[in-house]
Amino acid sequence: MASRASSEAPDARVPARIPSLNGLGTSWYERGTGYWLRRVRLAVLMLAVLALLCFAAVELYAGFRTVLPSGVRPVWDWAQVAGACAALPWGWVVQRRQHRGQLLDPPEPDEFRSRKGGEVRRTAGLAYVGRGLLVLAAPVLPALAGFAVGWSAGMVTVREYPSEVGARRWLEAQNGQSGTS
Repeated sequence: MASRASSEAPDARVPARIPSLNGLGTSWYERGTGYWLRRVRLAVLMLAVLALLCFAAVELYAGFRTVLPSGVRPVWDWAQVAGACAALPWGWVVQRRQHRGQLLDPPEPDEFRSRKGGEVRRTAGLAYVGRGLLVLAAPVLPALAGFAVGWSAGMVTVREYPSEVGARRWLEAQNGQSGTS
């Protein structure tokens, strides 16, 4: 038995096909409870990853600092504290500027998927190179971790992702085309 809602004519304002976005599905369209639960889940996951990153950075830095002369250690430690404190807001600013630029020219849903696929392939290749660079970066890892925390906080606290803006514009264009034909 069909429900009353399914037997009625579809609303002209609601598109026939809402594109699914990575990590958000189709929940971005109405921005309801499911959408915000996904956003919170992303933030909690980022928090866990950042906690692990910061722990690893501090441990690698602690291993590096054992090779420093005892008189240099306090000076280097304070330099790292200052560097981390400066890098945290710098990461935030870099992310927000990047986000603002992406909002000016947001990707369409298909373009977003292809960009993400390219990023994943590049990241997988850099993982092996990154392990060697991690050892070389041990003297400044706390500052790098501070930058990562600021950048990530800037990413998860935006009001709307560029992929959502691009999908909304794409839908508006699709609805405009289908309404005129």
